[in-house]
Amino acid sequence: MKLTRLGHSCFVFELADGHRIMADPFLGENPACPKSFLEDDYLKTIDTVLLTHGHFDHASGLSDLQRINPNVLVVAQYEFALTLMEKGFSVFPLNFGGSYSIDGFRVTMVQAAHTSTFGETEGSPLFAGLPCGFILEAESEETVYLSGDTTVMADMKIIQDIYNPKTAILSSSGQFVMGPREAAYAVKNLLNVKTVIPCHTFPKPEEAADPARMKALISAFPVVENMTGRDEELKYLLKDESTVDVKILDYGETSEI
Repeated sequence: MKLTRLGHSCFVFELADGHRIMADPFLGENPACPKSFLEDDYLKTIDTVLLTHGHFDHASGLSDLQRINPNVLVVAQYEFALTLMEKGFSVFPLNFGGSYSIDGFRVTMVQAAHTSTFGETEGSPLFAGLPCGFILEAESEETVYLSGDTTVMADMKIIQDIYNPKTAILSSSGQFVMGPREAAYAVKNLLNVKTVIPCHTFPKPEEAADPARMKALISAFPVVENMTGRDEELKYLLKDESTVDVKILDYGETSEI
């Protein structure tokens, strides 16, 4: 399985058979996403979308994907899926413990402790069900835990015991999700993974794919500055954990997992 980080919490999983699954599409409004991944030719290759919740930094790219591929399948928590169905999306609704499977690939919805609204940058926010994480399993591949936006929670131990993930993609920027200290606790005490990939972070303006948009985002949402540089903090807090590799992916970088 190949993993590409498009910025913040947006990732693309590419399976051996060519399937491309995008998690939490934050695209045109995402200053960290390299522009080559915003082109129609690339977006056409995405056949499935996983949504952990409805906040704009996780779901605003849905309209881009729908424009390019009206039949793209969106996997979302039940209430959020119903809202998206009314807006013309093709959806596969799940609830906690439920799974979606296709061609040797299975994604299972697991708990997350956060909130979820939709459309908050366009007007009054809509209730978007409950937030979630996902377990991704593919034949002959190691299992991946995508935490979604969450704080540390005891349920992570149950998730580890049942699904035995070897890679965890953890939100760890603080303020709206758990910070590096809480994420480090989860890795040391609740999870038993070999690889940790931190996310829910932003680059500094000079390091962004679109510096002007990054500056505009900071101007509109000053709290974004609190989410820069946190990947390195998690790596530092786990430096003495010899069995855990904290892999910091650059924006646009692809890695085998």
